[in-house]
Amino acid sequence: METSTKNLLGRLIALTDEHAFEDLYRHYFVRLYRFCFSIVHVKEPAEEIIHDVFMNLWKKRVSLSEIENLDVYLYVSVKNLSLNYLRDNHFPHTLDIEQHCSNYIQFHADPEALLVSAETVKAVLAAIDQLPPRCKLIFKLIREDGLKYKDVAELLGLSVKTVETQLAIALKKIASTLRLQETS
Repeated sequence: METSTKNLLGRLIALTDEHAFEDLYRHYFVRLYRFCFSIVHVKEPAEEIIHDVFMNLWKKRVSLSEIENLDVYLYVSVKNLSLNYLRDNHFPHTLDIEQHCSNYIQFHADPEALLVSAETVKAVLAAIDQLPPRCKLIFKLIREDGLKYKDVAELLGLSVKTVETQLAIALKKIASTLRLQETS
């Protein structure tokens, strides 16, 4: 967990600091919303699920010190509430989360990457879009959201080795696609 997130969590626990709670909410909302939306595919329920997760976090603020990894706690909470929503709204009983996460991956360039030409960015986006759903999801969670391999494995119910393998596959496919475009 980042130091700033730890500080916010500490303030929230010690002082029941509403400002710390708002900062945590702003810090996590977009990432959690995108993840939730990739599962439920409906805007309003996705927003409600994220609000419910944060309301539960506020209600449990006194016992937050027991949470070892806030990132994983929040993502797992969102996943569980999303799957409950699908179940309660008569979606299929067996659900392959990978199928519901295909639109979750979005590439956001950091300031250094903004210097890269528009064509290269389009090529990278196209390469990422061509990845299989599991590779895309793992690539997104690790590279964009900054989760650790162990956390992604726990979140998706996979082994760490599978996460490592899937990320390696994603990176190889992206590199291969980009090399092919350079030679054309």
